Amino acid sequence: MTMHDGNGRDVQRALVGVGWHFPVRVDLRRPHELAPLGRARGGIALVGYEADIEQAIRIIIATHPGERRMRPTFGCQIHDLVFAPMNATTFGYMRRYVEEALTQWEPRIDVQSVDVRPAPQDGWVDVAIGYRIRSTKDERSLVYPFYVIGDE
Repeated sequence: MTMHDGNGRDVQRALVGVGWHFPVRVDLRRPHELAPLGRARGGIALVGYEADIEQAIRIIIATHPGERRMRPTFGCQIHDLVFAPMNATTFGYMRRYVEEALTQWEPRIDVQSVDVRPAPQDGWVDVAIGYRIRSTKDERSLVYPFYVIGDE
């Protein structure tokens, strides 16, 4: 059952929130506005709800701990495995690192599964993440391609 506030907005979806678009860009005019399309509105572009969570997941995985000066522990240790051999042990570490990072840094979701799908001939691994948005109980999935160098 969907709950609405006095203005007809979906309260559960509003709890998911809105954040800055990533990568950061200028907000452009929308088709219904009385100005030429593509002209800047003068603000930062925002992304909301499910798309905000998806971008947050990608940012968490793409950030190596120590990269952010004011949050040195933010990110995912998966980057430590770029030169690791493509084997079951490495895939287990990848799974663990992604689960730990998302559990710690994205409180709006429950991670349901992390599946590592290797493609050794192409030099990448697909990390398939199944998650549920806590406030809406909406189940979603995302595939993050992770490029590895492995043994040469």
